[in-house]
Amino acid sequence: MPPTKEERREALKAVYHEAKGCTTCPQLAATRTTVVFGNGNADADLMFVGEAPGANEDRQGVPFVGQAGKLLDVLLGEIGLARGDVFVANVLKCRPPGNRDPHPAEIEACRDYLLRQVELIQPRVICTLGNFATKLLRGDPTGITRLHGREEVRVIGRRAVRLYPIFHPAAALYTPANVEVLRTDFARLPELLALDPPPQPEPEEAPEPAEDEAPAPAPPEGEHDGELRDGEPGAGERDAERELEPAGAQLGLF
Repeated sequence: MPPTKEERREALKAVYHEAKGCTTCPQLAATRTTVVFGNGNADADLMFVGEAPGANEDRQGVPFVGQAGKLLDVLLGEIGLARGDVFVANVLKCRPPGNRDPHPAEIEACRDYLLRQVELIQPRVICTLGNFATKLLRGDPTGITRLHGREEVRVIGRRAVRLYPIFHPAAALYTPANVEVLRTDFARLPELLALDPPPQPEPEEAPEPAEDEAPAPAPPEGEHDGELRDGEPGAGERDAERELEPAGAQLGLF
């Protein structure tokens, strides 16, 4: 049975809390102010994926809050949508020092967080903003200049979506002529969202346990199952912490 909307929502919160403490990329973990997980509607039909947080995003914990974010809001408004109607995330959840390009190892390390976001949000259309997101989700080195405005059905992790590459809004800030290109590509989004969702791949079946494999013993009452790391609060404390934690508001779910 597929998970309910509430179950997906709670699972997305859990992924956020996991990402918030991530130290897989030591340099990014050492220099970030906060992890910028994503923001918006947890059941959005439309998801945007950018490159990485900048200085403003790193300070506020929310993606696309600078000039590029203001342009994104304008373009959404022109097609009758608002930021709260969509979900916005990045390839990297941490700001690269000095706003340098993401390194391949960093992209690979962060990839699973993005795939789980796609799986839990279940968008129909994913707009990749710029080269890094487009190349990652297509698994192909073709650049955004050749691909922008051309949708295709792709399987991203476990979800089939309509992938729609467009220029990053920041590109229009440096090259004003790109604003009209972006506006033209944005204008097709309502048409894409009105299409039936693409057929989903068959779910993978869990492997059957070996006959001689003994079931795992249940943890003693009052102990967690090992998913919490040393020093983390217990489940009740963690739930209370989530309700009070201002950073959790970046998800737009709390």
